Amino acid sequence: MYKLLETINSPADLRRLPRSQLKALADELRAFVIDSVSKTGGHLSSNLGTVELTVALHYVFNTPDDRLVWDVGHQTYPHKILTGRRERMSTLRQFGGLSGFPRRDESEYDTFGTAHSSTSISAALGMALASHQKGENRHAVAIIGDGSMSAGMAFEALNNAGVHDDCKLLVVLNDNDMSISPPVGALNRYLAQLMSGRFYASAKNVGKQVLRVAPPLLELAKRLEAHAKGMVVPATLFENFGFNYIGPIDGHDLESLIPTLENIRHLKGPQFLHVVTKKGQGYKLAEADPIAYHGPGKFDPAMGLQKSTAPARQTFTQVFGRWLCDMAEQDSRLVGITPAMREGSGMVEFHQRFPGRYHDVGIAEQHAVTFAAGMACEGLKPVVAIYSTFLQRGYDQLIHDVALQNLPVVFALDRAGLVGADGATHAGAYDIPFLRCIPNMSIACPADENECRKLLTSAFEQNHPVAVRYPRGAGAGVAPEAGLQSLPFGKGEIRREADVQGKGIAILAFGTLLYPALQAAEKLGATVVNMRWAKPLDTELLLKVAAEHEALVTVEEGAIMGGAGSAVGEALQAAGVVKPLLHLGLKDEFIEHGDPARLLALQGLDAAGIEAAIAARFGPLCQSGKPAKMPLQSVA
Repeated sequence: MYKLLETINSPADLRRLPRSQLKALADELRAFVIDSVSKTGGHLSSNLGTVELTVALHYVFNTPDDRLVWDVGHQTYPHKILTGRRERMSTLRQFGGLSGFPRRDESEYDTFGTAHSSTSISAALGMALASHQKGENRHAVAIIGDGSMSAGMAFEALNNAGVHDDCKLLVVLNDNDMSISPPVGALNRYLAQLMSGRFYASAKNVGKQVLRVAPPLLELAKRLEAHAKGMVVPATLFENFGFNYIGPIDGHDLESLIPTLENIRHLKGPQFLHVVTKKGQGYKLAEADPIAYHGPGKFDPAMGLQKSTAPARQTFTQVFGRWLCDMAEQDSRLVGITPAMREGSGMVEFHQRFPGRYHDVGIAEQHAVTFAAGMACEGLKPVVAIYSTFLQRGYDQLIHDVALQNLPVVFALDRAGLVGADGATHAGAYDIPFLRCIPNMSIACPADENECRKLLTSAFEQNHPVAVRYPRGAGAGVAPEAGLQSLPFGKGEIRREADVQGKGIAILAFGTLLYPALQAAEKLGATVVNMRWAKPLDTELLLKVAAEHEALVTVEEGAIMGGAGSAVGEALQAAGVVKPLLHLGLKDEFIEHGDPARLLALQGLDAAGIEAAIAARFGPLCQSGKPAKMPLQSVA
């Protein structure tokens, strides 16, 4: 089935093939991607769209000496397969297996680690200029999607690159929104090869030299050239940045891609190649619904994705989506904002029901935050639905534009904590530490689905910025109550009393780890407090619990350093209370991809891990319920 593909263990093998065999290789590669992803789950539509482009890039450029930098990185499965990782694709996104994104420590062909968008041009430019400074003759190629071009960082890099006429930089814009009809495709193939050829480039340079003595004629010639190209290609925006613009060409046509890339290799200065591809190319079900096949789980390629007949547990994302619609019905000031994550953040229904109050700003997190601030200045109540890991990109705007002005913006932080198969790049491990230190900010940590809905209402009722953090997927299964009831601002609750009153251990849980903490407490005879808020802390409750127990334990699915546990220690210190204190949370390390339950267990944050950590630290106290001499310092 994969006769050609099985002979390719590196791009060097690929480059030994005659061009006549590349189409067949691409067909096998596409079939292998479909078969592989159907067994492991992962990103599909985007990878099917880059098969021919990947083949062409590795065929023309001398990788890994020439550097390929893939933006976002979720379209690199064909790249992984062609660069010696074909046999390991069965481990994709599994613990100890291949990452779903490029990683420098995984392969020398992964020249830059990517998973967030719009970084490729900056990184490739850095590589190109570093190579030039070292006297090395190599190319740097950034492959960026049209969606990623909406981020300001991409244009900052273009602006910087355009002044470096001596760098060997190629930016490939992978445009999968535009369609090309066959006649236009054939014409563009001819024009792209013509405009990327050395004869065209030389003639243009000679013409500039000749006309430079007559500036009016030179300006006229430039306008005529721009006008002529503008009739058959998109606007020459990128040439105004200093790039030589080529395209658009059909990104699935190897007979167009390869000659064009070969021509570009011989050109000097920054080059910009516009290729048009189709998400899901070659798999009709993915072509028809590329969003559904963007990141599917396991499926039968012959049958496609099937709807489960078993009732699915409601996810936190769905809880947020329903709350957003219900609150919008009640309060006309509510507006919903997302940086290109309508489906992932659960805003599809809101978009359909309230189109005039829905704003997708594209992959532009910084803009999303300040845009929300501007709306809040005019009396609206913005709700920014954003993944925890993506809010990191709007941190300056969060401080300067929202918190400093104390504007009532609600941040619905999806994917807080570990995210499983997406790994370290997408883990929401840092939001409590980076939000907690900002004045005027508050942070709610719901323990389950019902609390999530209520704390979203509590956040919306405030007149200052509030973040509500919740994890990916389903929680404990506590069905949200109807209505829009809120919970008291900054207040927690005791969920379990210690078996020995006035002695023993109290576990202070922040967020969904309340439930494994309760399980551990049953074995240990401990008190359990559902803190609910990382900021402001319920200090009244904290000091009461501290006075009634011999030791305290904090539990959170977030970074220990600077996290909610640190807040507890600071509050106790400020009150002059000295107690043995154990912090449990995510360790000071990047946590790899894998099954979420397994990852939590490896971090010691499942019920057994919490019980074991407490028993190891406070063993005598757990067993007897009697006071014991314990070290007073905090221990992580």
